[in-house]
Amino acid sequence: MGALASNRKRGGDEYFNSNFNHKKKSPYSNSLGFQFFKKPRFSLINQSPEKAILPSNSTVSRIARYPEAKIPFPRAVHAPVRHLKFGLPASKHKQDSTKSDMGNFLSSRFSNVKRHAWDTLSHFKKEIEVIFVEDGEKKEKPVVTDDLIVEEVEAIAKGKNNVEEERHFQPSSSSAVTELNNGSLRVESSLDMSSLREISNVQDLEAYKKLLESAERRTSKLKELDFQIELNEKRKAGLQALRPVKKPEELVEQLHPEPFIPLTEEEMNLVSNAFSAQNRRKILVSHQNSSIDIRGEVLQCLKPGTWLNDEVINLYLELLKERENREPKKFLKCHFFNTFFYKKLVNPESGFNYKAVKRWTSQRKLGYCLLDCDKIFVPIHKDIHWCLAVINKKDQKFQYLDSLKGKDPNVLRALAKYFVEELKDKSGKNIDISSWEQEYIEVLPAQENGFDCGMFMLKYIDFYSRGLSLCFDQEDMPYFRLRTAKEILNLRAD
Repeated sequence: MGALASNRKRGGDEYFNSNFNHKKKSPYSNSLGFQFFKKPRFSLINQSPEKAILPSNSTVSRIARYPEAKIPFPRAVHAPVRHLKFGLPASKHKQDSTKSDMGNFLSSRFSNVKRHAWDTLSHFKKEIEVIFVEDGEKKEKPVVTDDLIVEEVEAIAKGKNNVEEERHFQPSSSSAVTELNNGSLRVESSLDMSSLREISNVQDLEAYKKLLESAERRTSKLKELDFQIELNEKRKAGLQALRPVKKPEELVEQLHPEPFIPLTEEEMNLVSNAFSAQNRRKILVSHQNSSIDIRGEVLQCLKPGTWLNDEVINLYLELLKERENREPKKFLKCHFFNTFFYKKLVNPESGFNYKAVKRWTSQRKLGYCLLDCDKIFVPIHKDIHWCLAVINKKDQKFQYLDSLKGKDPNVLRALAKYFVEELKDKSGKNIDISSWEQEYIEVLPAQENGFDCGMFMLKYIDFYSRGLSLCFDQEDMPYFRLRTAKEILNLRAD
């Protein structure tokens, strides 16, 4: 029986004391890499440790008294683990074979692919209806289940390419189905559609689908409206084609020729002589019924670029009444108030005053009843502007005409009140004019300068008394000035 070498005795005691001393236990004593299970070398001669007779004071006898050290439960190493370049984990156990390393590699790769597939599937609903349409017939709608999804993910991870064939072309929700021109179907896996992962919220996708559907519905409605518009345009074009086209010659013939009869050379010389300076202080004409005298300086207001005065306007209105009396069947029955009537009826200081004009319209003075007239014309002077108001009994209207297209409701209210008072005073009857219309005529010839307002007012009266529409414009004003001067000089309105 051999003995321990003296130079290793102390070292062996220190070694065992360090392994079995519980008070001074190393923090790394439980790790797999730190455990030592080799016993010290003993020199035994042809005997096993159980049958050997050991001296009582030897080191071996002391060691034999203690039980064998048990292997503690292995724990995972919490220190950082280094991975190699191609994903193989670094292992301190050199005894692992190449086969086990390759299995661990495939297992880790399978786990990564499976996790990647599940992350992709999380962006889609689990149930999607796929409709196969051939020749207008609807086929069955395959329902996708969770088992099919799991099977497909596993097949993709293991590299199987015939998964769709085993399922009889029933793709999962993670696959896209595309119909080719020949009628066959092509299945694209979710891994090939990784770009869909950019959609971070399913609600955004649903909102986009709803917006797309509403846009499609709106497009169909717009197409229907386009069709209706095109149809109506064709109908309108057809109706216009049926309407006869009027030639310019026919339009000219419809205009009444009398208001536009040109002046003769003799009449032009008469007017030119009346406008001469030598006749300014001379009385050119005198009207007996109205006691109006027209001097040369008064007639100058009919020259272009000047304002009309009261004498010329009032005399012309008298001539219009005489024209009606000469040919009553040709003209409407009218009454023409002079330019002072409205100033008496509506005083700026006292307001409306019917008594001031009560005697102006007695039948003995007029020779006819005012209430029998179809139209009553009232000239309105506003400082430097002439307008016209009409009591249109024939159409039951109170009308207002302004060559500058102005409006004055006070004038129409005053004339309405006057008409009620006049009817009550002359016939003793009360009239209800609440149904009468107050009309501001806007479609009418308008002046384009600052001095033809009086001339426009006279021609409004002239054309309305004839029963004609106002078919003239600013270009006719120079002619109307000469014609009015000729009619005043002849004391006859044509």
